[in-house]
Amino acid sequence: MTQKLKVGIYWAASCGGCEIATLEIAENILKFIEVADLVLCPCIADFKYDDVRAYPDGYIDVCFFNGGIRNSEAKEIAELLRKKSKTLVAFGACANWGGIPALANLYTKDAMIERSYITTESNDNPQGTLPQTSYKMPEGELHLPKLFDSVHKLDDVVDVDYYVPGCPPVAKQIWSCIEAIAAGKLPPKGSVIGVGDKSVCDECPFEKKTEGVRISKFKRPHLEKPDLTKKAELNNKPQCLLEQGFVCMGSATRSGCEAQCLKANMPCRGCYGPAEGVEDQGAKIASAIGSLVDSQGNSERSAEIVAQIVDPVGTFYRFGMGNSMLRVKKL
Repeated sequence: MTQKLKVGIYWAASCGGCEIATLEIAENILKFIEVADLVLCPCIADFKYDDVRAYPDGYIDVCFFNGGIRNSEAKEIAELLRKKSKTLVAFGACANWGGIPALANLYTKDAMIERSYITTESNDNPQGTLPQTSYKMPEGELHLPKLFDSVHKLDDVVDVDYYVPGCPPVAKQIWSCIEAIAAGKLPPKGSVIGVGDKSVCDECPFEKKTEGVRISKFKRPHLEKPDLTKKAELNNKPQCLLEQGFVCMGSATRSGCEAQCLKANMPCRGCYGPAEGVEDQGAKIASAIGSLVDSQGNSERSAEIVAQIVDPVGTFYRFGMGNSMLRVKKL
């Protein structure tokens, strides 16, 4: 009998959605347990860090690491798992580019702590008590991880072998990655696994008009619905959501998600990261939007229209702040 693969799954600064997404491989879970054993997965079993430290170096065949690096604990465990794993995979948007947690890079560490523990309306903290990295108790000294000044992506702190993007990755993509590992047919190191080489627009059920489209109003999907009767000119499909005034990241985002949001009539939010050849996802979509704004040659009108986009940084860099040209707020 072939020896089973030893697989680790770990979360750092993340929501836990990537762990839940692994269950979406459905009946393939039975195939997974035939070829692999979980040797680390804090989400479902009480593994201890000392258990992992006791593993020989390279003991774990592949570790799926999701979440950004927000504090000293995440960095320490990333370094430990790099040492203990033959193959380390940045799994999901947060590990790939910082994800939604990296939007915290728009604020200083002190400002976040003050908001979280002092000024939030629901707090009851009249003494202004703040978390401390160490505190002496009669029973001994307690320690908490040190919060970093910004959120980092995984490959900022350790060497990464492969990348699986998504928030979370879709089930088909997860399973294709597992099959490639089990069969020993992985692509060259540094590859992005289970995705397309084009943009989400190439998978989209909507279609761009050929020419002459200008945006005079930006809409929010929870306030207005797309007009599905408004057809494009080529294949009689509904007109592109961006052209209808909904901020859609599809043209700047890598394909592979099967356009699931767009098939539900929701604009792409960009969770699969920059499309092939795109250096900065947010800058790319900002450029695309700029070319469609109905400015009529008037800069003031252009500014008024663009101002209708609520939270442009949080929209354009929702998942990629930690990998962008911005990275952190310049103070």
